[in-house]
Amino acid sequence: MKRLHFFILCILFCTYCGPYTTKVSAQTHQKYLESTTHEERAARRAARLEEFEKYIDSLVLSHNFEFNPQSMQQLPAGTMRLISNALYNVTLWRGTMDVCLPYIAGFTPPYRYVLLNTGSPSLNDMKVQQTEGGWVVSFKTNLYASMIYTFTFEISSRYGGANLTISNNWYSPVQYSGTITKIY
Repeated sequence: MKRLHFFILCILFCTYCGPYTTKVSAQTHQKYLESTTHEERAARRAARLEEFEKYIDSLVLSHNFEFNPQSMQQLPAGTMRLISNALYNVTLWRGTMDVCLPYIAGFTPPYRYVLLNTGSPSLNDMKVQQTEGGWVVSFKTNLYASMIYTFTFEISSRYGGANLTISNNWYSPVQYSGTITKIY
């Protein structure tokens, strides 16, 4: 019986208080729009976008960031696969790299999926180049004994997106699309 009374009380509260809070919120938003001009709002948006670009640039220049993939595709025309596992990432930190990504091995069909789950204490031939739209960061490293992998990040400063291409001499390159974030 107590549950029924509680349930009815919750319904009544939501019925009577819900429209009031929505109306107050809409009125507050309308007052905000009336008190500021279009130019002021556009200037604030431009300032936020510029601040975001500086943030991405600082991540790239520090060489300390994490790449979080959202999709992968074997190049030149493989099937695009979505990646929903939040544990897959590549972390660059102080000249070292940790990688945990699915990878497509094999030069000719049948391809097989493997997991690159390792780290590298040294990155060779590291290059950081600024482009018109952002940055290109590339380096080579030895993973799994004698296999040399080339990692190439194409990072967009404006959008925060990044493409990672992993290639080596034995397999077709695999490209990942995602974002870069600060290491927490």
